[in-house]
Amino acid sequence: MAGLPASFFGKVFFILQNYWGSLLAGAGRTIAIAIVGTFFGVVIGLLVGTVMTVPKQMNENPVKTGFMWAVKKLLFCYIEFFRGTPMMVQAMFIYYGMIQYANYDMGMWKAAFFIVSINTGAYMAETVRGGILSIDKGQTEGAKAIGMTHIQTMRYVIMPQAIRNIMPQIGNNLIINIKDTSVLSVISVTELFFVGKGVAGVYYLTFETYFIVYYDGDKCPTHTFLIFHKNDHYYWFEHSYEKFRGIHEYSSKKELLLDVKNKFVHDELEENYNSDNLMLFEYQLPK
Repeated sequence: MAGLPASFFGKVFFILQNYWGSLLAGAGRTIAIAIVGTFFGVVIGLLVGTVMTVPKQMNENPVKTGFMWAVKKLLFCYIEFFRGTPMMVQAMFIYYGMIQYANYDMGMWKAAFFIVSINTGAYMAETVRGGILSIDKGQTEGAKAIGMTHIQTMRYVIMPQAIRNIMPQIGNNLIINIKDTSVLSVISVTELFFVGKGVAGVYYLTFETYFIVYYDGDKCPTHTFLIFHKNDHYYWFEHSYEKFRGIHEYSSKKELLLDVKNKFVHDELEENYNSDNLMLFEYQLPK
């Protein structure tokens, strides 16, 4: 390809020189999703893991016993579901399921943070439960002997030691989340893998590719339209928006842009639309 260096490292430098900003932004989003998701996942794991280790008391109220049994069974199902299914499936199930059946679009960024958090929470719940059970039972019995309640025992005796034991796993989960954010590209989250795939595609496509991106500073919705130009015709390939899903053909770029504006902007964004925020990026086929 003309314009590309011949050597491997020359090509690497060329890509970094031209797309370092996009790649850096993608890496920043990856780190942000991983850190936030791990933080909330740890919080969820601490709560769920603690509840799962609440012991059954003698002479306990039957209603309370039945309630705790139901809660533990529900939390057990949550743990097993999110530990036993791929995050990619969870992302598709939650994001598109909420849109189709609950008529609620949480947005790809909220969905990304939510999915990573609850997935991490399921793993951390088992880690916390294991950390609590690893503490010698004699310490719990000693705390009860001096009149401590279960909550006081957990707060002052068990949890400080359990958290020390589970700290390495928190670091492991953060590393895992940095890698697993790549699967969020299935819901169009523009993290590092998604950006890298787009950059790579510029030099492997055999015809012109256009990306039209709409940006709103208040609500920050974005959508990427994939358009191919071939034989004096333009083809809009739409997959994410079920309402407009399919292949749309146009005889000119003007006709294409007008239809995109009428179908997407006016229908979905209405008053928030600003034509100055509609951007067209064209990538030419290298000669």
